[in-house]
Order: sequence, then C-alpha cells, then structure tokens
Amino acid sequence: MKYSIIVLLFVCTTSLFGQKESIEITDETSRNHLFLYATNTSEVDLDVTMTVEGSGFRQSTRKPRAYRVPAASKVQIMSLVVERGKTARYTYELEVTDSLSRRALRKPATAVKIDPKKPILLYLTNNCTTCEQMIQALDSSYYNYRTLVLEEKPEIKETLVKVFAKTVTPYDSITNPIINLGGKLYSEIGSYDELLAKLNEQ
Repeated sequence: MKYSIIVLLFVCTTSLFGQKESIEITDETSRNHLFLYATNTSEVDLDVTMTVEGSGFRQSTRKPRAYRVPAASKVQIMSLVVERGKTARYTYELEVTDSLSRRALRKPATAVKIDPKKPILLYLTNNCTTCEQMIQALDSSYYNYRTLVLEEKPEIKETLVKVFAKTVTPYDSITNPIINLGGKLYSEIGSYDELLAKLNEQ
C-alpha cells in the first residue's frame, strides 16, 4: 500500500545563531515506515534532538534523544510507523547545538557535499600542472565546486589573458588553476591547503 506523507509545519530552536539553517530535515518511505533524516550543511559537528507530533503514525514513547550529526553528513534520526490506511501528518521541533554531549547517539552517517563559504570555480588552462591534484582534492572534500576549461570558452580565456597581462604573472606563465573564489581571482594557489587558507580568510 502506498502512503501519502504530508509535512505540515516545522519549528526549529537552536543554541547557536545560524545553526537552524544548518540542519535540513528530509523523509523517505519504505513500506509502512517513514524515516526522518537530518542533514548537516555546516562544517562543524552538531547534536540534534527532534520532537515529532501529528497523526496517522506511531512512534516510540521514549523521551527524544540527541543524535550526533557530523559536519557535511546525513543521519537517520527517527523512524515512524505509518498506520494502515492512514495519511501521516506531522510537525516537528528541533534542538540543535554544537555543545557536543557524550550521551548523544551515534548512527551511520552518509557524507554529503556542501556549499563553501565562498563559491569555488576553477578555470583550467593548458599549462596547468597542479589542476589534476586540485580537482582530486576537491572531489575528496565535502565542498561543491565547478570547473571550466578555458580552451572551450575562448571569450572567457581572452578576458583572463587581459586581466593577467597587468600582473607579474602573465596568463601564459600560470601553471596553477586560475581560481575564482567568491568573485576574486587567484593564480598563485597551487595546493588544496592553500585554497582552504584563502577560503577561510575573513
């Protein structure tokens, strides 16, 4: 039997400003179960406590427990049993904190990609000797990023040639990816660690 799941409302409370937006709640159905997942889109581990109310389902009568949701990960934090022939209608409230407790429950976490503090765009040139290394590092990280092969975009390449003609390192001498980091261009970043340092600059 197929069940219809309706989310009516959610209310979040948090002990740290901004963390409300760092936790996203999604659900998945499997037979007569509704699984609720918390996705942490921040770069710090969080403890998440979820309280659910509604109709058309059964849940544990135990007091809600905090679950550890690591940075850039997704964790199942609740399972509801949908009653036969009923439509699950629920609201939820979250308590989110970065004051991690030893008592928080730990369940398997799935890594997710998150947006960095500043958007990352790599312009790839023919002379680049560190591009492959940078791409591999970013693929292994939890950051979303984009790449653009400049030989396939001659109009953008021409613009960058003009930009770097005015610098100490002209375009043809650049051996790193040209990195657009939040709208600012860098040609001297040759490693992932250097990229992180620039990303975290205020």
